[in-house]
Amino acid sequence: MPEAYIVDAVRTPVGKRGGGLAEVHPADLGALSIRALLDRTGVDPGAVDDVVVGNVDSVGGQAGDIARTCWLVAGGPEHVPGTTVDRQCGSAQQAIHFAAQGVMSGTQDLVVAGGVQQMSQIPISSAMTLAADLGFPDPFTTSPGWLARYGDGEVSQFRGAEMIAERWGITRDDMEEFAVESHTRALKAAADGRFDAEIAAVGDMTRDEGPREPNWDKIRSLPTLVEGGRITAAMASQISDASAALLIASEQAVADHGLTPRARIHHMSVRGDDPLMMLSAPIPATRHALERTGMTLDQIDAVEINEAFASVVLAWAKELDPDMERVNPNGGAIALGHPLGATGARLMTTLLGHLEQTGGRWGLQTMCEGGGQANVTIIERL
Repeated sequence: MPEAYIVDAVRTPVGKRGGGLAEVHPADLGALSIRALLDRTGVDPGAVDDVVVGNVDSVGGQAGDIARTCWLVAGGPEHVPGTTVDRQCGSAQQAIHFAAQGVMSGTQDLVVAGGVQQMSQIPISSAMTLAADLGFPDPFTTSPGWLARYGDGEVSQFRGAEMIAERWGITRDDMEEFAVESHTRALKAAADGRFDAEIAAVGDMTRDEGPREPNWDKIRSLPTLVEGGRITAAMASQISDASAALLIASEQAVADHGLTPRARIHHMSVRGDDPLMMLSAPIPATRHALERTGMTLDQIDAVEINEAFASVVLAWAKELDPDMERVNPNGGAIALGHPLGATGARLMTTLLGHLEQTGGRWGLQTMCEGGGQANVTIIERL
């Protein structure tokens, strides 16, 4: 089967809600990482076959096929098309999959894949709430078919995170300690310059705004997000703004354009799980990926699993029993933020950089997604 290579990967800093990127138009935000990617690779933009960008809540400035808009704003030639992907939080990871699949099918040679999310301007679930404001029915939960299968119980990520914590016996203390470790690792990674090469500065902004020194008194005083629950804001991912982009190439394109790949995509898959628990799918998805490849977690040098909530990662860890020193070694979304449609590409960019810095060979990325889904990508550093 033809190979798909990651030639390069770059991201903007991750801005906190109302922070340094809050006033940047979503199209310009996405264009920043695409432009940086083209500059770094030196590839002819006219040779790109497609642009695939993840985005959630494609309304307002994010509407109208933002992949196409970002490319044009970045100065890309008009003959190159773009398409926008929504697999909820896994949108950018799915964009990478689609790009790689296009290359591996032999129908494309160069594809820009990435994601963008401007949460300061367009809050989470804006597409759903906007429809309700306009008088349209609530989303899928009012479907007669859905009600017949799943009933009328609440469907939310907060409920899902609580369900996971309860099912796997994860305590508030467990999750608070995990959250503090996420910030501690992210702060050290930034101080050591481990993110520097992957970040394209936006003006004077060169660092992620989310990581901060943990304050145990404040953490322990926070109320839970649902009455009687265990989850607090401290153990949830941060609302953020960012974009990221990767160049995916075929072996022929690598030769034709004189490119030097940084990694090879070894495996791609996606699996589903309980849509009410919603956030548990990384567990069966990781098992499926390891079975398909014949690999074990002991062979994986670094794992990036999105920290939508601490309970997601801790439940995954209880089931898979990984070496936690290899899991989110530079912190995760609890510290660095979770710009929904961009996170999948941000994680891959960080994972690739970490493998290069540590000499690791294999990296695995997975993340929970709305509807009870999870993508898994395994890459081999070259």
